[in-house]
Amino acid sequence: MSAAPRTSAVVIGASGGIGGAFEAALIEEGAFEVVHGFARSHSGAGHLDLLDEASIAAAAGRVAEGPPPSLVIVATGLLHCGDHGPEKALRDLDPAWLAQLYAVNAIGPALVAKHFLPLLPKTIPGAGPVRPVFAALSARVGSISDNRLGGWHGYRASKAALNMLVRNLAIEERRRNDRAIVVALHPGTVDTALSRPFQGNVQPGKLFDAERAALQLLDVIEELKLADSGKLLDYEGKEIPF
Repeated sequence: MSAAPRTSAVVIGASGGIGGAFEAALIEEGAFEVVHGFARSHSGAGHLDLLDEASIAAAAGRVAEGPPPSLVIVATGLLHCGDHGPEKALRDLDPAWLAQLYAVNAIGPALVAKHFLPLLPKTIPGAGPVRPVFAALSARVGSISDNRLGGWHGYRASKAALNMLVRNLAIEERRRNDRAIVVALHPGTVDTALSRPFQGNVQPGKLFDAERAALQLLDVIEELKLADSGKLLDYEGKEIPF
């Protein structure tokens, strides 16, 4: 994908399957002067914990010291952890687990936006206007209008909250930088630790490896228009209604 000279790219969640694939693909393409990969499990300059706003602010400060970021991807998400998994019924609701899902799937990406959106450039000296993108991985199951099956209460609701935040962020960012695009992206079912326990019902040909998923979404990002800002788009660039 193309980018203006002297810009950087940022991947939040670079230790995960799809996040690592994003980072590797962006480095290989060589369109950015610097590719920053952040993750909770990284130490030193690469550390960023979605549950710790100070670490998010510190990471943004380090990015601000170099070429401005024209692409920020939040490739994080929580579906299951230990004994906790997607709820099948109301009796399974647990307030602590719900809070954790919201913290990782909605609040964390919102705080990343709080500290990284102000870094998106409008122009690059000597190169003219740029079209910066802030993209957060969401999910089709976070669409209220597309919900036919119910269940998975916390994951669905936290991703729906993320979708609303993306819409809000897009509206506000347009006032600051009318060239910026803020989107939520649905990668499909990707063969990672997040989806592995639930792959049994995936249709043939619809389970993507992380590398393919990352490249598909980078193609979508490449084709984004200003009118797409605030939308939830799938891996083919098709809009998923909220």
